[in-house]
Amino acid sequence: MTRINRTNGTEGTDGTNRINGTEGTDGTNRTDRTDRTDRTDTPRGTIRPPLRGAFTALVTPFTPDGALDETSLRQLVRWQVLAGIDGLVPCGTTGESPTLTQEERDRVIALTVETVAERPSRSRVTIVAGTGTNDTAATIAATRRAAELGADAALVVAPYYNRPDQRMLEAHYRAVADDGGLPVVVYNVPSRTGTNVEPATLLRLAEHPRIVAVKEASGNLDQIALICRDRPHDFGVLAGDDSWTLAVLAMGGNGVVSVASNEIPGEMVALCSAARAGDWDAARRIHERWLPLFRANFAGGPNPVPVKAALSMMGLIGDVLRRPLLPLEEPARQSLAGVLQHAGLVELSGGRISAVERTTMGQEVRA
Repeated sequence: MTRINRTNGTEGTDGTNRINGTEGTDGTNRTDRTDRTDRTDTPRGTIRPPLRGAFTALVTPFTPDGALDETSLRQLVRWQVLAGIDGLVPCGTTGESPTLTQEERDRVIALTVETVAERPSRSRVTIVAGTGTNDTAATIAATRRAAELGADAALVVAPYYNRPDQRMLEAHYRAVADDGGLPVVVYNVPSRTGTNVEPATLLRLAEHPRIVAVKEASGNLDQIALICRDRPHDFGVLAGDDSWTLAVLAMGGNGVVSVASNEIPGEMVALCSAARAGDWDAARRIHERWLPLFRANFAGGPNPVPVKAALSMMGLIGDVLRRPLLPLEEPARQSLAGVLQHAGLVELSGGRISAVERTTMGQEVRA
């Protein structure tokens, strides 16, 4: 059977056009979808997004009393768009989704969609909303709400704590893809879930027309290599760890869901763009320059504790987390500050580099 090109909407021998609508064996065109470049009257969530490049796993800013900081979230999203980010991922692990209420998760997604839509570049910024839980019915419901709110795709983490086996994992993802109303990105992060989505399982899921990519955070190079080699040509592979971005791109992967792009969105876009253009020397230079930051973002506390501390030092958000997470202890904070100063993200005098200046720097890197 000829595979369908999910990027340009070409049609395979099974009659399915995965971007511009799906046509079944009965000849019925189930949706009338337009190309992503013409979004004026098209309901969001019906267009298959091109999942490549740098996607920021957005932090969720909070006010000092622990409430959702909508002003800081909007400012952070605007900065990301200005810096040329390829996509945004609200309500993932970095966004502290486990401690957000349903209403807050929906609000974060809605604010992200609304803020990105303020700029003419909206058509190229993909929003992949975190909707995964360890309850299939709840995940389907959350995915449907994300579709209604305007997300382009759903990031669905493997169910945690109840630890389903491979047969159960496959059934879970198929149910979400069938009934959730959005393209699905499988999020495989065994260190957090206790369950690995094995390559054979993922490759079967990749044949589903609405399962479009994987965020691979297994830390298993052999596994990622197998997936990159054997996946359908139109199935995306995104690195789930900043430090692995260059390696995944070198194996034919498509990009990264990045924590570091909260701090350096332009530079992460530049890394992915250089690899896509075949300029591996430039990609390697960017990777090597920012490797200390990649590592620092996971030192001294679990994600997103260090990155929130860094963004606070940069003057972008307050350093407020929800328990059980707590801010960095002072020795780790001092170490992180040294990395940020050495990288030029904060001034040696202790002052902060503004978001506008950071955006300009990102554009210079890409140039």
